[in-house]
Amino acid sequence: MPRVAGVVLAAGAATRIGGRKQLLSLGGRPILDYVLDAARQAPLDPLLVVLGSAASEIKAQVDLTGTQIVCNPRYREGQSTSVIAAVEALPDDVEAAVFLLGDQPEVAVPVLERIVETYRGTRSPIVQPRYAEGRGNPVLIARELFPKLRRLRGDVGARPLLVQHRDLIAFADVSEFSRPVDIDTPDDYERARERFTARQEESR
Repeated sequence: MPRVAGVVLAAGAATRIGGRKQLLSLGGRPILDYVLDAARQAPLDPLLVVLGSAASEIKAQVDLTGTQIVCNPRYREGQSTSVIAAVEALPDDVEAAVFLLGDQPEVAVPVLERIVETYRGTRSPIVQPRYAEGRGNPVLIARELFPKLRRLRGDVGARPLLVQHRDLIAFADVSEFSRPVDIDTPDDYERARERFTARQEESR
């Protein structure tokens, strides 16, 4: 069975929200905690976390149990540097990696499971989830495209590959789920808090 890694990109400086967004609280826990919880429950091994900005604070406040920390000193040059740092740190026997964003606390475990299942069933070089609202993250990239990930530059993730190799994408149908939202601005954070509070009240 192909070994699929998880990569959580959490190195950004988050200037639009005033920095340290990985540590913003939802229900008394840092946002990044929720992403890592989901990744740990999915069939992802190993699980890498790329840190850069506020790395010391994140290490002190976030449960990083079961993860391999990858430090990205070039994080100010954009997300591509975190992708490259992760690819270079992956073991040789990893056949693919699912790239998760550290500011998407609403990513669901079944979505991650279905992405991996789709890859194992199709061996497509790219697997992308298709939500009720359309395509989204996280995205799986197979090893055959790792050289192209290494050539990324600037503040981009895998999007250029998705555009260039759209014919290689297999879609994981997760239409019963809503697409997870990035928390990039104070308004994004406030809306996430409102959704989180509403779900807590519903579960009581």
